[in-house]
Amino acid sequence: MTAFELRRKYIEFFKEHGHKEIPSSPVVPENDPTVLFTTAGMHPLVPYLLGEPHPEGKRLTDYQKCIRTGDIEDVGDNSHLTFFEMLGNWSLGDYFKDESIHMSYELLDKVLGFDMNKISVTCFEGEGDIPRDDEAASYWVDAGIPKERIYFLGRKHNWWGPAGETGPCGPDTEIFYDTGKEPCSPNCDPSCSCGKYLEIWNNVFMQYNKTKEGKYEPLKQKNVDTGMGLERVIGLLEGKNSVYETELFEAEISKIKELSKVYNEQSARIIADHLRTSIFMIIDGVRPSNVDQGYILRRLLRRAIRHMRKIELDANLVNILVETFIDKALYEMYPETTKNKETIIEVIVQEKDKFIKTLENGEKEFNKNAQKAKEEGTNKLSGEVVFRLYDTFGFPPEMTLELANENGLTFDMEEFNKLFKEHQDKSRAGAEQKFKGGLADHSEQTTAYHTATHLLHKALQIVLGPHATQKGSNLTAERLRFDFANPAKLTPEELKKVEDIVNEQIQRDLKVTCEEMSLDEARESGATGLFENKYGEKVKVYTIGDFSKEICGGPHVEHTGDMGHFKIIKEEAVSSGIRRIKAILEK
Repeated sequence: MTAFELRRKYIEFFKEHGHKEIPSSPVVPENDPTVLFTTAGMHPLVPYLLGEPHPEGKRLTDYQKCIRTGDIEDVGDNSHLTFFEMLGNWSLGDYFKDESIHMSYELLDKVLGFDMNKISVTCFEGEGDIPRDDEAASYWVDAGIPKERIYFLGRKHNWWGPAGETGPCGPDTEIFYDTGKEPCSPNCDPSCSCGKYLEIWNNVFMQYNKTKEGKYEPLKQKNVDTGMGLERVIGLLEGKNSVYETELFEAEISKIKELSKVYNEQSARIIADHLRTSIFMIIDGVRPSNVDQGYILRRLLRRAIRHMRKIELDANLVNILVETFIDKALYEMYPETTKNKETIIEVIVQEKDKFIKTLENGEKEFNKNAQKAKEEGTNKLSGEVVFRLYDTFGFPPEMTLELANENGLTFDMEEFNKLFKEHQDKSRAGAEQKFKGGLADHSEQTTAYHTATHLLHKALQIVLGPHATQKGSNLTAERLRFDFANPAKLTPEELKKVEDIVNEQIQRDLKVTCEEMSLDEARESGATGLFENKYGEKVKVYTIGDFSKEICGGPHVEHTGDMGHFKIIKEEAVSSGIRRIKAILEK
């Protein structure tokens, strides 16, 4: 079974069980300040999990392109990837645990042909006022899983959410495959990371709402959210020991092996994973930079190039690796990679050239410090020098170590690690502050900012022209951030015009209405939309008086009059041809 066939079997199974297929959303989420990337299939569905009716109904299924960057250092082992595809199905206030569990069992057994004797499951063991999930366990027994292969685990393993500080959450049940490895101890179970048990599917039962006071109240609309990792499952179905041995990576790993002079399996996997992830970031508009998604893209590309150097694979051949990936592995499942191939290669090659220049500058700076150390009669560089090479010149510490060894020098790794940890702690604290909201944050103020982005989008097009299309947005309860296409910095006069137009629409107290229609009807009505390829057969169109009409998931205010005074506080460049406006609503 190929990965493409696995995806279709999954989607068709749930369509046969009354689900409507919806398209994958971009890897960069819209209007979600809690994450840099779409990390799960549920992210684009948050408004509907909170109770908004979905245009396609209460039963949905899809495949979602996801990026997770928390495990970058683990990439290269048998199962960790930064980009992966999540197969999912949802019940929005329709079926719950019983039907969800029985459908999961049927798919694994009858459709995918798993040996069900190797399947184990886990359920929530309970905590405080929240009872043990004996209900889920009883449905697994009824489906065919014996009690001895049902394990009860705590919050760390079998509880989901909320995604932020408040919002929907609940117990989950996870499905594991026994790989046949010897258990690491007599107490080995699915909570163990020894590799005997591999998680393949997770069914989340959203039945509680966590309040600001920390209480867990029953949700009016109970939801099911499931996620199956395509790469892991196809690896098991193909009988492979690693996701990197599957058809998804076979051609790429082979090409890396062919072109390298000192082949190393882990480096090859890191190069393949990071280039694959970069391809999908670039398609969805991310460009290398020093902030947000652009920083992650830059980090992945530079890490891939470092490992190319490590295995003596000429970095100037990176375009060949990208072409191999697109032409041999991605073209069937992701036709958009072929369509965007030239752009993808151009962005990656440009970043490669910049990084090589960075390495040259870093080597010059290293040589200065190495010479200074020798003149001072020492063979040791301070950790501060090594950290400055990293922080100021972007020079990786492992490359400093290589050069130090070549020059008969050592450096204070303990001091470097201390400075690096301080740097990480500051970055993490900033990120936590920046993303401290929640996916469930649909407060009155956030909703007003969402409507303000529509007004701003239209105002920019009036002042600058139709080319000023939206390239992304990010909302919190304190401000909005809006990215748009424009080749030049806006003049003070242009910014004032944009502000005035938005405030005029607010003062007009325009009514905001929502209609559900087909995508063709939406286009015919004059509605605009961001990432048009993400929409399903039916869409929501929000109309703001006679001023704006956009395809959007919501939520929005009912009238513009109570939004407050719109004020632009900053306008800046994001990348070539992309500008960013930050604005607030003053009450």
